[in-house]
Amino acid sequence: MKSQILHKLRNEKGYLSGEELSNSLGVSRTAVWKHINELRKEGYIIESSSKKGYKLIALPDIVDGREIVIPEGQKIGKQIIHFEEIDSTSNYAKKIGNEGCRHGTVVVAEKQTLGRGRIGRPWQSGSNHGLWFSTVLRPELEPEQVQIVTLAASVAVIEGIARGEGINCGIKWPNDIILDNSKLAGILTELSAEPGHVNYLVVGIGININQDLKDFDPELQNKATSLKIHAGKKISRVRLLESILTSFEEIYNIMLEGNTGEIINRWNKYSVTIGKEVKIVYRDIEYIGTAKSIASDGKLVVRCKDGTEKEISAGEVQVRGLLGYV
Repeated sequence: MKSQILHKLRNEKGYLSGEELSNSLGVSRTAVWKHINELRKEGYIIESSSKKGYKLIALPDIVDGREIVIPEGQKIGKQIIHFEEIDSTSNYAKKIGNEGCRHGTVVVAEKQTLGRGRIGRPWQSGSNHGLWFSTVLRPELEPEQVQIVTLAASVAVIEGIARGEGINCGIKWPNDIILDNSKLAGILTELSAEPGHVNYLVVGIGININQDLKDFDPELQNKATSLKIHAGKKISRVRLLESILTSFEEIYNIMLEGNTGEIINRWNKYSVTIGKEVKIVYRDIEYIGTAKSIASDGKLVVRCKDGTEKEISAGEVQVRGLLGYV
């Protein structure tokens, strides 16, 4: 009922009387008033007049399915599951992935209590200042081809931010989005697979949107940034999520067509890693080389100081730029 009232208010430019709402929905005016107050508590600004009725003035920045508009025919984001708070959107996405949810289902939360990045590192996502979401994908891929999905997701985030906000970011291989030489976002791809077949993938994405510097833990304040810090203004998380999901659909379809070269070319365009000196850390072994290129399967090709080349998988090692993120 609450969603029906919201839908009617959104489609009406002027006022809707309580009588009109109660008659069209078959409920009492008291019930309408109750649902209006619930919407106000959720952040919807609704003006009321004893003579005119109700008018929707402004929408909250809540990243649920009521506010997110997905283009006709788009599969990624067609179904959105929203939580006010959850331990991890990726944990829930894996649960529903095992239960057979549809391809492209997006799990999004205002807050995460156990957000994580690569190698089990925690990801600070305990506020509604960012975008914390995970997408279930069901591609026809073999497990060794999965890394290209992480590259595609990185391109989607970069191009979604550029399309939505006109802000240009960079990518540190394999999964960090960099802005002003600080970390803006991270991407973590996890999979369920059998020999020769991927059952599903979960692509978890965390993006710092409206944090101020004080919102980050002290140890992160010289490493992390947000779109608001860069732009000097608050950013609509709803509109940005729409833009990123649309970019993801576009780049994912390119991947399904087998055009990995296009994905790699676009990834290289935004890379802050290629051509830079990097330190490779594998268990207790460290060596220095130059990031040369991306292989067709998404691995990083590094030329070592002895002239040999190694292909590095994101799941095996850490890659650290010797000068911060460059």
